[in-house]
Amino acid sequence: MIRFTTQRQVEFRDTDAAGMVHFSVFFNYMEEAEHGFLRSLGLSVLTHDALGPLSWPRVRASCDYRQAVRFEQVLDIDLSVRRVGEKSVTYDFVFRQGPQVVAHGELTTVCCRLSAAAPPQSIAIPAEIRARLEAP
Repeated sequence: MIRFTTQRQVEFRDTDAAGMVHFSVFFNYMEEAEHGFLRSLGLSVLTHDALGPLSWPRVRASCDYRQAVRFEQVLDIDLSVRRVGEKSVTYDFVFRQGPQVVAHGELTTVCCRLSAAAPPQSIAIPAEIRARLEAP
């Protein structure tokens, strides 16, 4: 299983009136970690091949919160590829502050062909991309 780790310091704009990271911000953190992961593989969330642009719309996202996180605290975000399907990829996220797990997240994305003339169309993950996502 492929793993990727990044860090994120909580910015003031990420917090709510109680001074805690707003629940919705964890979804931004997951997306940032996903983008960093894809870049580490030489990929991108938006790429082009001979047939045109490909992207990865989200079809499922969830996050379970265990502990409050506050301004200027640093989070370690561990991403792991749980599943690579025919058309989709499911990622797991573990958010830690030091050794303490503060949240768990999940994100499922689908490989789609983009077109200006039609809605995104799901396609099988191209072999070159699949090989990078499944590498040990």
